[in-house]
Amino acid sequence: MFFSLRNRLFLIFTCLLTIPFIVFSFLIPKWFASVIEEQTQELTVEMMDQYSLYINSIATQATDLGKQILVNQTALQWMKTDEASSSAPQEQKLLMRNQVKNHLSSMTVNNSNGMSVSVMLHDGTGAWGNNPLLKEEEWYKEYSEEGNSFVTAHADPYQPTPGAINSYILPLIDMNTLVSYGIIKVNFPTALLEAALKKNKIGQKGHAYLINQHGDNVLTGKISGTPKQVLARSLATIRKSESGTGLLESAFKGETYFVFYQKLSVGDWILLSEVAQSDLFSEVNNLRRSMLIMSGIVFLLTILASYMLSSNIVSPLGKLAKAMGFIERGDFAGAKRFMPTIKSSNNEVGYLINVVGHTVDQLKDRIETEYEANIRRRDAEYKALLLQINPHFLNNTLEIIGGLAAQGKNREVMNVSAYLGKMMRYSLNTKSDVVTLAEEMMYIRSYANILKARYVDSISVEIEEETETKHLPIIKFILQPLVENAVKYSFSEKNKAEIYISAKIVNDQVVICVQDKGAGMANDVLMELVHQENRQEAVSVLQSKGTSIGLRNVLGRLKLYYGSDFSYRIQSEKGMGTKIELCIKYPGGELDAESPDHR
Repeated sequence: MFFSLRNRLFLIFTCLLTIPFIVFSFLIPKWFASVIEEQTQELTVEMMDQYSLYINSIATQATDLGKQILVNQTALQWMKTDEASSSAPQEQKLLMRNQVKNHLSSMTVNNSNGMSVSVMLHDGTGAWGNNPLLKEEEWYKEYSEEGNSFVTAHADPYQPTPGAINSYILPLIDMNTLVSYGIIKVNFPTALLEAALKKNKIGQKGHAYLINQHGDNVLTGKISGTPKQVLARSLATIRKSESGTGLLESAFKGETYFVFYQKLSVGDWILLSEVAQSDLFSEVNNLRRSMLIMSGIVFLLTILASYMLSSNIVSPLGKLAKAMGFIERGDFAGAKRFMPTIKSSNNEVGYLINVVGHTVDQLKDRIETEYEANIRRRDAEYKALLLQINPHFLNNTLEIIGGLAAQGKNREVMNVSAYLGKMMRYSLNTKSDVVTLAEEMMYIRSYANILKARYVDSISVEIEEETETKHLPIIKFILQPLVENAVKYSFSEKNKAEIYISAKIVNDQVVICVQDKGAGMANDVLMELVHQENRQEAVSVLQSKGTSIGLRNVLGRLKLYYGSDFSYRIQSEKGMGTKIELCIKYPGGELDAESPDHR
């Protein structure tokens, strides 16, 4: 009896719980602490990289704005008119100043970072106001004496951005004579940098700073919270280090401090993130104590539960095994006779028996209804594939209309709008998914006219269709994705797109061909494409993205609709072009598009 299933279950449960108890109690906490330290370092470096990219983006915008002002003729005329030696009338000076202010406002009104621009002459004359004490301003001394283009946070009442700001400064120079007349000052709110900096704090009591090489805070306020000795030692090491990023450890009064740093490309700014070791691992220590207590409680409770469960598993499982034998042979009535009865279903065994009994009751119904469900599924897949096309061509056409409108080509806009209207009436006709091939060709002609309006003489689309094919029924939207791909890959390597479209009857098939003389595909790429397509199911086509909305969409819809009556051929040569043939079989006459065989 010692080796009965009940005793073996009890022994297995006990061993499986004893080993995890030992591991959780002694090994996991130490390993978890090392993982936390490693992940903290990786996450901190990642956050600092993101902050660095953010700072760089703001600096790039500020630099671009400054350069735009530097080459602007309005600003150059103003600086010559408004300087002290100018003899221009006061009215002309006021007029030029208003023009400069309006120009500066128009350049920054749509700026997402709330930037502003001001220009000042060396005597303090500015577009937004005159500052006779310009050369005594701390930010001006930082620029003129220390050579810093990006200055620390300051308040400047002579610029349109309220509150504390950081600025990028560059000289206002006459590009013809290279004579300096003053400065260009691009301002951005310090609050932007401070809000993003808060995300770089580690732990509950950690600190993050943005400082310069002298250890001064680049943003508002004073540096506090971190011991001065720790900050001084870290800054001295950073100055000597050739690495742009790193981690320093510094001990102070029995506590170890981790200092992450990254040298930014903006001025001489340095990003620091500091956290004490006790703060970093405070949650780990609390978790360790909780794990020890909970593991002991769970271990004792599980020993008792495992004994009770092992006693209530053997008999029901034996009966259930006999019932499963009948299910395997397809005898559902026999399986129901041997299904065990249980007093309570509030456990795993009871749940399993109920599920098996429910499965026996439902399996027959499932088998009988599977065929009908499969037909509905395929119809839904077809509808979903069809809907992938409409937003795609509509978006492209609207881009063409927008481009023509921007060029002032009103007649072309009217023509393209008319063609788009025809296409929309065609696509929004939901009465039937089946049209005649002539209607599909007319849709393509409208699309081709839109392309010709965009590319003019750079594109030619030739359409040839036999009279016998015009009345044949066909599913909608099978040509436009192929033509769109042909145009795209023709222009990818060449300056001209030549597209040939034809429809003809060959034996008992209608063959629809889309051919271009574009980039083409290498033989190995073509073989891989065909191989992947042969392996694709309709579901994978539905879930595909990007380039799959072209060829795979068309092939997926045709396969779903026509089944074995559909086949295709793809011929392509690198640098010579691609030819795609869609073949639909219609034995004995016109293909009955509403036939259930093609649904």
